[in-house]
Amino acid sequence: QVQLIESGGGLVQAGGSLRLSCTHSGRTLSSYAMGWFRQAPGKEREFVGAGSWHGGATYYAESLKGRIAISTDNAKNTMNLQMNSLHPEDTAVYYCAAKGQSNVSGEYWRYSYWGQGTQIAVSS
Repeated sequence: QVQLIESGGGLVQAGGSLRLSCTHSGRTLSSYAMGWFRQAPGKEREFVGAGSWHGGATYYAESLKGRIAISTDNAKNTMNLQMNSLHPEDTAVYYCAAKGQSNVSGEYWRYSYWGQGTQIAVSS
C-alpha cells in the first residue's frame, strides 16, 4: 500500500505564495508519477499539475502555467507544489495522488493512490 500525506496548506492573502508538499511512504513503486488536484466547494475536481518521479517530466494545467512549479526531493520522498500569485479562486482542498506508471497525466481516474487533502484559503 502507498500512503500519501500532504502538508503546507493554510490561509494566505491574495498575491501571496504557498508551497505544498506530498510525502509518500509504504510500498515503493519502481516507476510512478504524482499529480496534484484541487476541489473547491460545489465544483468538480480540477487538475493542477503532475510530475514523474524519475525523469523529471512535468505537466501543468494550462490555466495555472507560470504560477506553479513542481519539484521533487528524492531524499525525502517528497514532491512539492509551489504556488505563487495566489488568487481567491485558488481556494480549495488540494490533493496529491500517485499512479504506478511514470507518464504524467491530468486525468484523475488514472491515479490509484490519494492523500487526504490540505486546505488552501486565499483572502482578497
